[in-house]
Amino acid sequence: MKRIFYLIPVVALLLLTSCEGPQGPPGFDGFDGQNGVNFVGQSFESTINFTSTNNYQETVEIPLDIELFESDMVLVYRLVGQSGGFDIWRLLPETVYTDDGGEFKYNFEHNFDFVTYYIEAPSTFDFNTLLDGDRLDQTFRTVILPVDFVNSNNLDINDFTEVMKHVQ
Repeated sequence: MKRIFYLIPVVALLLLTSCEGPQGPPGFDGFDGQNGVNFVGQSFESTINFTSTNNYQETVEIPLDIELFESDMVLVYRLVGQSGGFDIWRLLPETVYTDDGGEFKYNFEHNFDFVTYYIEAPSTFDFNTLLDGDRLDQTFRTVILPVDFVNSNNLDINDFTEVMKHVQ
């Protein structure tokens, strides 16, 4: 009887190591991200003019090749100049202080199809005092990132250069 108890584990081990099942379906090809996280950030640029005829706002269609999910994080940066041949970008909302003591903000809102860029200000602000440099030829870069990636990597969204490292 003792010999049977010794043979049971040996037989069980042989049965378990010799079993092989069918191969599963192949996985999806993906982008190898950091820390084993696969993601694809996407971006597009828009250059617009803010005028009184469009109520100091402009709506731009999100390109059809960009797939936006409800959980994605949408960030918008405004091109504020260049230094040493490199673009300088600032995250919206961005408050701008005028020489006469006023202030206004560049801001945005979005849905799955459109991004609206706009200038907002207190009701006492005189939009006629805006300089052409504050209204015309404003370039914005809209960046779409999976929120899980941003949270898992503790990404500083204020650092445009760091964010763009993760965008195709």
